[in-house]
Amino acid sequence: MSLGWATIPVSLFVLMTAVAVVPLIELTTARRNARWAVDRGGIEYGQRHYPVMIVLHVCLLAGTVGEIALTGRAFVPLIGWPALTLLILVQAGRAWCMRALGPRWNTRVIVVPGLLPTTGPYRWIRHPNYLIVLFEGIALPLVHTAWITAMLFTVANTPWLVVRIRTENAALWPAVGPAAQGSS
Repeated sequence: MSLGWATIPVSLFVLMTAVAVVPLIELTTARRNARWAVDRGGIEYGQRHYPVMIVLHVCLLAGTVGEIALTGRAFVPLIGWPALTLLILVQAGRAWCMRALGPRWNTRVIVVPGLLPTTGPYRWIRHPNYLIVLFEGIALPLVHTAWITAMLFTVANTPWLVVRIRTENAALWPAVGPAAQGSS
């Protein structure tokens, strides 16, 4: 697909369209779940960092397309197929997280008192969705060897993931104290 000044491979256009649908589904689900949580006394935490996370994820999508369009990088099977496999696995992992949390799942930190996550991947790890975000930010750009975007997104997103994890820990396990707030 030619933009006049750059060319985007059709496979990238299809992939990015599919990947862009996921956040739309997530945001629709999150709005519905937010209403559910608020109706049950849910309290929102970390509102100030939420817009930054949205911008970072938009930059991941735009950066991936931009880097590939501007550099003309091609699909390299040795990198692209494993990255695509990882991307599919993280999407399945995200669906597992959403299913395990049910109406408690949200893109925001909205906690209904007394409802701690204990099923699905949450039996083994407190924040599996953020591990998924980390791997997604690496895998998505690498499908078409956009390694600069993968690196920049990971470096930019990591501090915000730390903030987000600390926010969730403080909201979900306040009685545990500061020691737990730094763990993930």
